[in-house]
Amino acid sequence: MKDIRTVSAAEKILDRIESPSDVKCLSEAQRRQLAGEIRALIIYTVSKTGGHLASNLGAVELSIALHTAFDSPKDKIIWDVGHQSYAHKILTGRKRQFATLRQGGGLSGFTRRDESEHDPFGAGHASTSISAALGLAKARDMRGGDEHVIAVIGDGAMTGGLALEGLNNAEQLRTNIIVILNDNTMSIAENVGALAVHLSKLRMLPLYQKVESRAKDLVEKIPAGKTLFRTAEGISHGVIRLLGSKAGAVFEELGFTYLGPIDGHNIDLMVEVFESAKRLRGPLLIHVITKKGRGYEFAENNSRVFHGISGFDVSEGTVERSVGNTSYTKVFGDTLVELASQDPRIVAITAAMPDGTGLTQFAETFPDRFFDVGIAEAHAVTFAAGLAAGGLRPVVACYSTFLQRAYDQIVHDVCLQRLPVVFAIDRAGLVGEDGPTHHGVFDLSYLRHIPEIVICAPKDTNELRDLLATALSYDGPIAIRYPRGAGPSAYEAVAPRVLDIGKGQRLIEGRDAAIIAVGSMVYPAIAAASLLADEGILTSVINARFIKPLDEGLILDILQREVPTLVVEDNVVAGGFGSAVLEFAAARNCRTGVIRCLGVPDAFVEHDSVEHLRERLGLTPEGLAQAVKDMLNGPTALISRQALLTELQAGNAQGIQ
Repeated sequence: MKDIRTVSAAEKILDRIESPSDVKCLSEAQRRQLAGEIRALIIYTVSKTGGHLASNLGAVELSIALHTAFDSPKDKIIWDVGHQSYAHKILTGRKRQFATLRQGGGLSGFTRRDESEHDPFGAGHASTSISAALGLAKARDMRGGDEHVIAVIGDGAMTGGLALEGLNNAEQLRTNIIVILNDNTMSIAENVGALAVHLSKLRMLPLYQKVESRAKDLVEKIPAGKTLFRTAEGISHGVIRLLGSKAGAVFEELGFTYLGPIDGHNIDLMVEVFESAKRLRGPLLIHVITKKGRGYEFAENNSRVFHGISGFDVSEGTVERSVGNTSYTKVFGDTLVELASQDPRIVAITAAMPDGTGLTQFAETFPDRFFDVGIAEAHAVTFAAGLAAGGLRPVVACYSTFLQRAYDQIVHDVCLQRLPVVFAIDRAGLVGEDGPTHHGVFDLSYLRHIPEIVICAPKDTNELRDLLATALSYDGPIAIRYPRGAGPSAYEAVAPRVLDIGKGQRLIEGRDAAIIAVGSMVYPAIAAASLLADEGILTSVINARFIKPLDEGLILDILQREVPTLVVEDNVVAGGFGSAVLEFAAARNCRTGVIRCLGVPDAFVEHDSVEHLRERLGLTPEGLAQAVKDMLNGPTALISRQALLTELQAGNAQGIQ
């Protein structure tokens, strides 16, 4: 094989990179060229597949420096959230698969243990890396290993309570661990809170500063300490501020040796610092400053838009916009502003996602009634409980998958005290290409068994308006869950109505079978009834609307007919809406043998388009119609259908692993 160090400038360095070992022998100029080539590949690929662009562009040089200084997979590099890891994936043998990013059967958009030995810990949620790294480091100590353990965490993720818990525990454990704080001044939106203010002060320090004599005396005692100081005093592009300075006092009080801030786009400086820092003992925090969207003007200028993005035009920087009906998120945001203009008690809370949850307009209209608490979902819920106890009407807008992180707070702080907190649960159900860490398919199950809470799901955006008005008029905790993307029907900006709690809606009357659907499954159920009608099978369709409490009268009327009844949801079947119907049927001595529950099976669903996932799970009009016909055709057909779901759970070639 040709020595990569002899590659001419006209040749692509990236073509010769097959593993991290190929990076180590590059010259300084070749590393800089490699960074440009990786950046170009990321921009091109994400323009086709969608994904997290700005955060990954900011971490390219950092990834190269890490794989130059450390020896992955022996050394463990843990990427917090995982949406900084695209360059890491490219450098660790996944370059040829990179075009499959976030596609069915392709690379995940996050780190995954089952994807590569270079991913020692999987992550799709923020703030986990320090705790995981501490666990890996202590496991190393207990088995007598000598590998380095490195956690790479963004400044946004550092606002999360779990990250702070990990920092606190590190002082007690006193194990060798390196935390790299990748500071790009924001998570998705601008960072908030005291730590963000402190980091902003650190960023204001010149990247080249004379090191205090106390720090110098201390560091020169370590191996390669003089080299480290020559780095600090002799490199003009960004130098290190070391130990004992007031700048790093917060981290030093937590037991960390603080190094920084340094230029996170200067590969050679980072490599030298990392090499020297490997010789330090105990917890170490290296503060690097990067720019989100680095190298792509459109992403640099608007990193919020280019954080998580669908396809876009590379040359123009124009983002593909969905056409058709208005999204649930926008309707929620518009309706909340409308209702808040009539009720000054209404306040809104987000955990670092004002754009994604549709609260940007609310924040602009009512800045004193809007609270972004950072990546801190548990705090968001208890903060909302306090606001409610103080006489306000808080709305916590959160993705389904992230609300999981606040389970105890929902139980203990909200529901136990029956406080009027509204949970606006966005991205409920299958979300597509972000995969198993982001599918919102557990919320019905983890909320339904909590006493006092009301749970509902709109069939379309118009019903979302009604349910939001209903929730804000209800004197107790209530959750509204709705899917990602556009609603299935045209949005009508008519005045929202307050609905009766626990009342569903009979949409179609039929004598042969019934479908009881909830939320985003209602319109597929209507379409399935139409397909069945074409075959002479007349099927009732019920929009349950409320998961808790159930419309017992409406459901009992259906069950007492003893016709095949399909209960369908985009939640896991275990403990979900179908379970509620079965529990009710058993309590009323109804014949449960005619009831079948259809939803997400007992398996983590992989990344793919929502359309493909629904097809594989039978959650399409055709799939629902087939399920009804299977029930009408008897037990043999049902066994066949169950076999399909068993295959899906096992991760067969259908694409769900």
